[in-house]
Amino acid sequence: MKTMLERLRHLPRDARDTLFLLLVIAWVIAPQFSRLPLWCTGLVLAVLGWRATLAWNARPLPSRWWLLGLLVLTIGATLMTHRTLLGRDAGVTLLVVLLTLKTLELRARRDAFVVFFLSFFTMLTNFFFSQSLLTAAAMLVALMGLLTALVNTHMPVGKPPLRESAGIALTMAALGAPIMLVMFLLFPRLAPLWGVPSDAMAGRSGLSATMEVGSIAELALDDSIAMRIRFDDPPPRQSDLYFRGPVLSTLQGRQWQPLRSGFPARMQDAAQLQVSGAAVRYQVTLEPNNRPWIFVLDAAIDRPDARGMPMAMSPQLQWIAERPVADLLRYSAQSHTQFQHGPLRRTAALQDYLDLPPGLNPRTMAWASELRRDAVLGSDPQALIDAVLQRLRTGGYSYTLEPGVYGQNTADEFWFDRRAGFCEHIASAFAIMMRSLDIPARIVTGYQGGEVNSVDGYWTIRQSDAHAWVEVWLAGRGWVRVDPTAAVAPGRTGSLQRLRAPTGVMATAMEAVNPQVWAQIRATWEALNNSWNQWVLNYNQSAQLDLLKNIGFDTPSWEDLGYVLIALVVLASLVGAGWTLWDRNRQDPWLRLLERAARRLRAAGVPVAPGMPPRTMAQTVRTHWGAADQRTQKLTRWLLALESLRYARARTAMSPRLADLRREFSQLPWS
Repeated sequence: MKTMLERLRHLPRDARDTLFLLLVIAWVIAPQFSRLPLWCTGLVLAVLGWRATLAWNARPLPSRWWLLGLLVLTIGATLMTHRTLLGRDAGVTLLVVLLTLKTLELRARRDAFVVFFLSFFTMLTNFFFSQSLLTAAAMLVALMGLLTALVNTHMPVGKPPLRESAGIALTMAALGAPIMLVMFLLFPRLAPLWGVPSDAMAGRSGLSATMEVGSIAELALDDSIAMRIRFDDPPPRQSDLYFRGPVLSTLQGRQWQPLRSGFPARMQDAAQLQVSGAAVRYQVTLEPNNRPWIFVLDAAIDRPDARGMPMAMSPQLQWIAERPVADLLRYSAQSHTQFQHGPLRRTAALQDYLDLPPGLNPRTMAWASELRRDAVLGSDPQALIDAVLQRLRTGGYSYTLEPGVYGQNTADEFWFDRRAGFCEHIASAFAIMMRSLDIPARIVTGYQGGEVNSVDGYWTIRQSDAHAWVEVWLAGRGWVRVDPTAAVAPGRTGSLQRLRAPTGVMATAMEAVNPQVWAQIRATWEALNNSWNQWVLNYNQSAQLDLLKNIGFDTPSWEDLGYVLIALVVLASLVGAGWTLWDRNRQDPWLRLLERAARRLRAAGVPVAPGMPPRTMAQTVRTHWGAADQRTQKLTRWLLALESLRYARARTAMSPRLADLRREFSQLPWS
């Protein structure tokens, strides 16, 4: 290592600059490695390593034929991988390839500028995929690296230290920060040109538009954050924190889907929501999920206030937005944990919630017939529900993330064979059993529970909190929530106990050494991310108009926003002009007057060199125009008086003043 550092100090200037620039480019591209095709990641590492070796050993760059061949191959590989050369993913791949290949023809300063601008643009593409605080911090480091490299290319010959270039780059960034802040606050917020890709959730905890029971042998807990909640009122009990999502009512084989009714829309039951008790007010910060689902605490009778996001409530009480949530969304809502919804009397439309695929789950059907013939239970729906829940509590059933792959008869396998599953298995088996008992039932998916962040007080709802429960219809009561998972594992819904996602090696070690410290570090980091989300990512059009209200606009509009932005630009220009005038006056006025005289003489054809003192300037005038010329005499006297003003040992009452010489300047015969 010591030898390498010594060798680095003795490298030529261009080799050192090239190695630093390659390091910065690698930092810019590194966050993309997990999203780029494997061949592209390998190409980037190989080309950057190749270029670094050439710089280290002072070897010549490859010919253009090499570059042309690599370019053709990478374009073909991009087309084969993405099936197109357009779009976000293909465009980012091509941009990374072009930036990397450009380093192989990094010969002159012009090539360096092309690399700089490609790097700046590549740096921005990282935000196409992630706008997290960690990404922003990494790109801030990349920005300082690129600015340092850019400054370094303008430094004089020799080997100026990187510390000096970095200091200039930091000063440039600091001077530009106020402008960036003003543009962030007042520049019109536009919808992004990209969206969040619809990642497949198969095999991971989370929500989907359908639910296929038994197709996954092992469920991986996703510990990422789904949303954050800030309660304005005291939060409900942990067991009442049900955030409603998609409602699944049609069973096709072993897959639950949204309602597909054979009845006309006018015959289907409306929500008929009635609430009681005090409302719970809260604010939700929903992470992007590329779905139109607006999650609220069961149940919200009033439309959540998302400011500009139209939405409507379905007959199943689910709030659905007009477009998918592709960006961080903050909305306020109020809910009532005590509510009643659905018809109170049996209707024909309830038949949709009794249909079962023919020929499946025969043992469950037989068990249902047995319960209905029971003399004690009879045909009392509530008694039948209690009997099934009692079996879940005492029948040796377990809540697990590794139930194995189920067959087509998922309810039979759960009730009589495996007796194990996660919330999907339990809810599906319970709903099938209810329908077998002639009790209308449907599955509701969403999130249940969460945890309080001790730093900022927000409730954090994770993808691992995704849950499925059942609603059954009872005469006189409407739809009633029944959570069969709570009968199997009460800790899943009644307390903060959860099946936890596996942690990394470092996190595991930290938890083993001091779990309290690790929990505090995690809470602090998530609180910082939440602040970033609230104040930066969620600074939208409505927040801009609210800012105008705070500074005195009654009914702000986009025209007002433009006027404020223009006014600030004009004000900044005036401040800049004032600073320029102050800076000019701050300089030596004697030197400025001497420079004005030199310019006038050069315009008249007198060969006055830059930096010439007044006495030498007077001698040049005598040589050029002759000593007898009247112009020479007046100018010589004025120039010697100017010299005396600066260099005389003692001033007298007859000594000239700068103001007098400045007035006399305009009266002299300069030509």
